[in-house]
Amino acid sequence: MTLRQKIKVAIAGVGNCASSLVQGVQYYRDREGDELEGVMQHSIGGYRCGDIEFVAAFDVDRRKVGRPLEEAIFAKPNCTRIFQSALPVSNVVVQMGPILDGVAEHMADYPEDAAFRPVDLEPTDIAAALRSSGAEILLCYLPVGSEQAVKHYAQACLDARVAMINCVPVFLASDPHWARRFRDAKVPIIGDDIKSQVGATIVHRMLARLFADRGVSIDRTYQLNTGGNTDFLNMLERRRLKSKKVSKTESVQSQFNDPLDARDIHIGPSDYVPWQKDNKVCFIRLEGRGFGGAPMELELRLSVQDSPNSAGVVIEAIRCAKLALERGIAGPLLAPSAYYMKSPPRQLRDSVAHEACNAFIEGRDFPLPEAESEAKLVVHPG
Repeated sequence: MTLRQKIKVAIAGVGNCASSLVQGVQYYRDREGDELEGVMQHSIGGYRCGDIEFVAAFDVDRRKVGRPLEEAIFAKPNCTRIFQSALPVSNVVVQMGPILDGVAEHMADYPEDAAFRPVDLEPTDIAAALRSSGAEILLCYLPVGSEQAVKHYAQACLDARVAMINCVPVFLASDPHWARRFRDAKVPIIGDDIKSQVGATIVHRMLARLFADRGVSIDRTYQLNTGGNTDFLNMLERRRLKSKKVSKTESVQSQFNDPLDARDIHIGPSDYVPWQKDNKVCFIRLEGRGFGGAPMELELRLSVQDSPNSAGVVIEAIRCAKLALERGIAGPLLAPSAYYMKSPPRQLRDSVAHEACNAFIEGRDFPLPEAESEAKLVVHPG
C-alpha cells in the first residue's frame, strides 16, 4: 500500500480553533463511510483529513510555549469541546511568537483560566522556524485586532515561501497591495476571516439571498452574537473590533441587490458571557416588505460550538492550498477564498462560490461572474 504524501502545516495561535483542528485531523484519520459525518469533502485532490501533519506551532501564552502541541491545545485558557483526547506524539514544541499587538491590555483584568498570560521570552525568528520545519502552509489563528502581528507572520510566509491561510479579519488576500506581494513571491494565500461551516455569517447571507431571490425587500437587519471563549473576551476591547465588524458586515451586504444604509444594518459580536465557554449563540433578525408592501419579519436563534464549526472549513482550505502549491498557483486563490472566507478578494453568491471552488479542486476552468453583478469587489475603509 502506497503511503500518501503529508501536508505540512504550521499554526500561529494555539487557541480553541487550533485545538479543534488538531483533534479533528486525528479523529477523522482512519474513519470511513458514515463515520465521516461533519466533513464537507472526504478527499480533495486525493488528500484526506488525516494527511495533514503539524510541523510547527507558535503562541505567546506561558502555559503553551515550550510544551508539545498535543498538550498545549488542551491548556488554559482553551475551553473548546474535547472530542479526541488521545493524540499521537507530534514532536512539535510550541515556540514563542512575537506579541506586538496580539494581546489586549484588558486581558490582565480577567482570571487566568479565561485570559492570555504572555511569557517573557524572546520571540522566535518565524521565517527561519518555518524553513527549518519544512512547513508548506501557515494557518493564522491570531486574536481579532492583531494587525501588526498578523502582518509579521504574513511577511514571514513571503520570506520562507510558505502558503498562508488567513483565518482572521486582517485584510491581506483582499488587499491589493498584499495580494500583489504574494503573487510576486509566488506564494498562494486563502483569506480573509474564516466563514464557519454553519455559522452566523453563512446563515445570514443565505437568508439575505432568500429574501432577495423571492422578491422581498429588506429594510433593516441585525446579527448579535454572544460567547464565552477568548475570542469574545478579546473583542470586548472595541478598538480591536473594527476589522471584524467590517468583515462580517460587508460579507452580508454583498448578498443584497442594493446595500443597506449603515444605519439599517448592525452585525457584530455583542457580549462576553463566561459560562457559555466555546458555545456561540447568534440572534438574527430581518425586517422587510413583500407582495403589496405587506410587512415581513424573521427572527432566528443559532447555537453552535464555535471552534469545531471553524475547523470544519479550515480542514478543507488546507487541502486547497496544497493543490495550489502543487500546481504553481500564486497569490489569492479566488474561488476557495470566496467559499471559505468572509472577506475574500471577490464576493460571490455562496452557490456560485461552491461551484467555483469545486471547479478549482477538480482543475477545471470556471468563469467567475462580473464583479458588478453577481459579485461585488470588497472595499475596506482606509
